[in-house]
Amino acid sequence: MSGHNKWSSIKHKKGAADAKRGKIFTRIVKEIILAARDGGGDLSSNPRLRTAVQTAKGANMPKDNIEKAIKRGTGEIEGAAYEEVTYEGYGHNGVALIIEVTTDNKNRSVAEIRHCLSKYGGNLAESGAVAWNFERKGSIEIKIEGKNEDDFMMQALDFGADDIKVVDDIFYVYTAPTDLYKVSSTFEENGYTIEKAELTMLPKNIINADDVAEKLIKLIDKLEDLDDVQNLYANFEISDDVMNKINLD
Repeated sequence: MSGHNKWSSIKHKKGAADAKRGKIFTRIVKEIILAARDGGGDLSSNPRLRTAVQTAKGANMPKDNIEKAIKRGTGEIEGAAYEEVTYEGYGHNGVALIIEVTTDNKNRSVAEIRHCLSKYGGNLAESGAVAWNFERKGSIEIKIEGKNEDDFMMQALDFGADDIKVVDDIFYVYTAPTDLYKVSSTFEENGYTIEKAELTMLPKNIINADDVAEKLIKLIDKLEDLDDVQNLYANFEISDDVMNKINLD
């Protein structure tokens, strides 16, 4: 359980910046809509929806917004007909990119992604070209706040975690995708505050990107600025010295 992927730290810092730009709510609403559409609006029988609602509450989304998103998903309220599409690509230094999109127009989405990749130094790849290098996992974020790392790790494993990693001041608890809600609920029942609980894609191998750090971060920023991009995963790390020189705001 030692070591960690610095991309987790970058995503955490970028997530704070995204929240300031008002992006987080939009993405959570889309996830709630899709979860309710595919599995119904009953949280007790829809694990994906439970996780999405838990994420929404963690982001302090108003209850009314959550309820409206669920109703849009179940068809009680009219809204855009979203679908999920995954694109694969490469960034600088051959960094692998998984780009998950939620869209009402696939032609528009792929055109925007292809243009962005081309303009900022990346390129679109064939389906399956990089997906083999990633594994779907549940991810739970909990602030360290004086907790003993060894004790926490042992307890997390008892709760059903597969792995625990420490990045800056955050414990990242990884689970099987189907165990995400169960494990995060167990943490809450034992007095822990969940910062975020979501499904993610973890890379199996990492590329150092110190020499192209700013270009790569700019590419990812531009991709994430696209309205249809829901999640983006990459398999790179950047050293602390280089990271400290990059402005993520």
